[in-house]
Amino acid sequence: MSKNKCSLDYSKMNKEFAVIQGAFLSANRIVPLCSLQKADWDKVCDPILETIQEITQNKGRAEEVKKTLVCVAWLKLLSAEEDESIEVAWKESPIFSLQNGLPEFNWVVFLELIRSITSINIYTRLLLCLPPSQLCSEVERLVEHIRRSPVREEDVTFFFDVWWELWTCKDFHKDSTEEMFTQEVSRMSSKAIKQPAKRLKLDFPDQTTSNPDLVNIFFCAFRNLGAQITQPKLIFKALSVSINALYTAYLCAPEPEVSTKEKLEILSEIATIREKNNEKLGPKMIAESLKDLNTIQRPCRFKPLQLKFEDALQIMVDVAYNWNCNGLLEVEDKSNISYSEFKSKLGLQNVFAAFHKTKRSKDTPLCSIFEPKDWMTQKNVDLLPDVCAEIARTIISQKMDDYQNFALLFADEESWATCDENYIDFLETNQSAFREQNTLIKLTQSIVGKFSSGSVDVSHYRKLMKVTADIFSALSLDDKNKVLAAVMRISKRGFFGSNVPSAVTTSFERELNMAFNCIIQGGGGPSTASNLNTAVSLVARVAFQNPEAAVKAMCNSAISNKGSFHIMAKMLQQLPGLSGRASDSNQDAEGKDLLCSCVKDIIKTKQMSQDEKEQLVKFLSLLMQPVVMTEGDGGAEGFLLPQTVICAFVLPNLAVHSVDLELSLRLLHSALCLDHQGGASHWVMLCSPFPLLYVLAQLHNHTLRRWEPPTDLHRVSVWSMDTQELLVTVLSTLGSVVGAEVAKDPDTWSRALFWLYNKTEELDWTVRFLLKPVWGSHFKNEVPASLFAVCELPEQEWSGLDLPQYGLGTGLLAWTECCCISDSLQFTMLSHLSLDQSKPDHLGMFSKGLMVALTQTLPCCSFSQWSLLLQALRALIDSGRLHVPFSLEYCDYLPLLDLRSFACELRLSVLLLRVFQLLCGSSCSDWLSRDGWGHVGALYAHAVRDMIGSLKTKLPLSAAATGSANLVKESEKDQRKTEERESVLSQEVLFVLSQIYCHVQHVQVLLPGGQCEQLFLSSLELLSHYAAVMGVFPWSCSALESDNTRHFFTTITENLQNQEMKSVLQQKISQLVSSSA
Repeated sequence: MSKNKCSLDYSKMNKEFAVIQGAFLSANRIVPLCSLQKADWDKVCDPILETIQEITQNKGRAEEVKKTLVCVAWLKLLSAEEDESIEVAWKESPIFSLQNGLPEFNWVVFLELIRSITSINIYTRLLLCLPPSQLCSEVERLVEHIRRSPVREEDVTFFFDVWWELWTCKDFHKDSTEEMFTQEVSRMSSKAIKQPAKRLKLDFPDQTTSNPDLVNIFFCAFRNLGAQITQPKLIFKALSVSINALYTAYLCAPEPEVSTKEKLEILSEIATIREKNNEKLGPKMIAESLKDLNTIQRPCRFKPLQLKFEDALQIMVDVAYNWNCNGLLEVEDKSNISYSEFKSKLGLQNVFAAFHKTKRSKDTPLCSIFEPKDWMTQKNVDLLPDVCAEIARTIISQKMDDYQNFALLFADEESWATCDENYIDFLETNQSAFREQNTLIKLTQSIVGKFSSGSVDVSHYRKLMKVTADIFSALSLDDKNKVLAAVMRISKRGFFGSNVPSAVTTSFERELNMAFNCIIQGGGGPSTASNLNTAVSLVARVAFQNPEAAVKAMCNSAISNKGSFHIMAKMLQQLPGLSGRASDSNQDAEGKDLLCSCVKDIIKTKQMSQDEKEQLVKFLSLLMQPVVMTEGDGGAEGFLLPQTVICAFVLPNLAVHSVDLELSLRLLHSALCLDHQGGASHWVMLCSPFPLLYVLAQLHNHTLRRWEPPTDLHRVSVWSMDTQELLVTVLSTLGSVVGAEVAKDPDTWSRALFWLYNKTEELDWTVRFLLKPVWGSHFKNEVPASLFAVCELPEQEWSGLDLPQYGLGTGLLAWTECCCISDSLQFTMLSHLSLDQSKPDHLGMFSKGLMVALTQTLPCCSFSQWSLLLQALRALIDSGRLHVPFSLEYCDYLPLLDLRSFACELRLSVLLLRVFQLLCGSSCSDWLSRDGWGHVGALYAHAVRDMIGSLKTKLPLSAAATGSANLVKESEKDQRKTEERESVLSQEVLFVLSQIYCHVQHVQVLLPGGQCEQLFLSSLELLSHYAAVMGVFPWSCSALESDNTRHFFTTITENLQNQEMKSVLQQKISQLVSSSA
């Protein structure tokens, strides 16, 4: 290694080192240093030590000067041992000039120099830079030096200081001098084994059994020195080092068994003891004590390879026995023991505890020597809480070893939460130490407990909340959620769980409003991930201080601010800690339903508009959606569990006269539409599914009587058609879900199934068909007995009910009601219909009876049921089983057209006209209320739109327009054929449209009031489509024909009672002008 490869610069050391070199030369003139004996050190040490003391008066450079001197001196000796030539050293050693200026000296000078300048820490760190075998060799050299005559007290102290320092030294980051030392040792070693220099390996391989054993070296030296130690102070120093070395090398568990609180109590004892010995309590003392305590409680880094535990223990026993026989193990002043005596006591207690755990005999010689000593059991000092707090604060502020656990302990001690200026300043200065979720949780708990006492100044309130909120804001999102969940368990109002001063509340409300204003004013929600993270951080910060206020603000914003439900839901999904669901099952129910409670309060106190209800449903629906926070998270859950929403908003509100029935049904529908993870039982089974089905069935049964006049005992609530449709959808969906669960485990649910079946007996017979997925094959299909007169149904699957309202001749009424329930049931009704088409009287009676049945069924249909019934009517007409004669009562002339392809639409339109003529006749005119008539008008309008859709399918206008554009490419003959074909088809469509329009106007006039808005809109749609066909197919209608049509339509429309509707329609009719004109 050449000099220029070393990054260490010794140029500034040259002047100082020249003075040191001069001191060595002066000492060398007194006695040659190369042959100095240990006893002669005192003769030559003064020049050297005085020079070093003078140079190191600058405390900032003292450590550096000493370390450089030790390093240079050591490497000079190693170089001499390796017999390294000057030419090689000059080229490759970066400290050659410093080494060469020193006279030759031996190991005695080097080791005495280290002892004299108290450079034990420097010496041990450099020892640890050596390979394991060389480390042992150097320690052996030290032991040999210590044992060399004369053996002084200072020598023994030096030996045990080095031993203990090696034991306490943890892995450390090497500085530049230590790096250089390591590289030089490696270079010389590689030269010695005649190998080219290699890149330095800083991690040495593990020692093998063939390597020297450092533990063995120390214990053997201890045995040899034991008899020479007679001073009580030195005896307990030796005992404290050796007994703790025995424990940490052989008996110590891999993981510390002492809690942080116990450790702090021991440190407090140590501090009190050392203060009594005139040491000052401060960071230096605490750091040294903590380092010693950690060494005592952790396995040492040096593993015994040759020395067995029994042999090491015997050495301890032999030396201790000798001391005890000479009365040297007694403590003179038991009220003022030394630090070494206390460490000895700790070490012995650890060893005896390990003996007990490993079931070693309690009467071992070591126990018999020490257990009778009264200083082993006597309490040393009283624990002072103020000292414990001061030590904890020092460890935290200085970031000493294990400071984060001390921060956790500090946070957990409510008695230390003085909430005064010093306490707040400490937290503010050391925020990083408390940025761990468990620590912050404990700190929050302590502060909230202090707040509840009401003894905190207002200004301190604000500062403490700000500091803790700042600590919280620095956490990761995952840790924030854990803290929020814990705060919810403490109090759903966080720091405001007690009587907080109004000034603090006002300040927080200002921060809360500012946070949400920033989010809302940002365009209703973040558009990027970065903006979302910022918004989540803002909300999380205020939620940490007061979860209830933050959640309530989010709910209010989601409901009241248009479009903001989406961003509020996204933020809550990022903050599952506010859901109140913790990892443990024993969670506080108060926090569990916080969001539901906030929404309930809003519903109770706020008269919500329809738009706000819509936003609320979307908001809660998004919160129920499972969210995967991290990749691979298979058990994703929504912020709100669907069963929580059902129990909070659905079950309490499912009543006939409930104001929020539609809201409850929509929430239930949203929850049921969530994807369910296969395997586990469906969540709805936790929500009393069978009573829930029964209540929904009751509500549906109520809708079947919605046009009945109210009585004293029975008041009918009229819901919107959308609500009724939603109710049927929810009932069917829930039935399918529950039915699937019943099919999986019928034995478990059989009792509940029979209960539900028996309860539905009191309801309309059609209700049970909606619950068919629940019954499965457990029960027969029960229908009115009169149905069997018109339908041949197998007795194995069907049974008749004797119902008073279904007497003789009501079979077709039951048949039409079955057709309204489901596609599958309608298919069964159509395929098993008992009708002989070969007999005209049968066919005529069936057609008339069906028309009467339609009159009775129509008012009770919802839109979906009516669509099913129209589907059945079309099937009957197409199959020829329903005879509907088509008359030309709305036709001035017989059109020469082939209307067979439109027979179904024409007959269906006539059939509906006849039904309404019967329904609006004198015998039925008092059946329905005003709303009822509006409902049947809307159903008829629905059928009209259905017929228009059918016509559009048979003659698509867009395709016709495209075809017309392509006519130029066809031959003249083909073009003429296409025009003729489309002209005929369009004429047929126009005729059908005109007939349907006349039927609609007839029905409009028949209906009481004569102004059904839905029919009016259908009339406009008919006229619009009529005009569109004329526009696309101009040759379908001549000018004369269009003029006649306008006149005819105008005449028909004159019968309308509503002048405004009449005016609009006539204006539309006047625009029906053929473009061929």
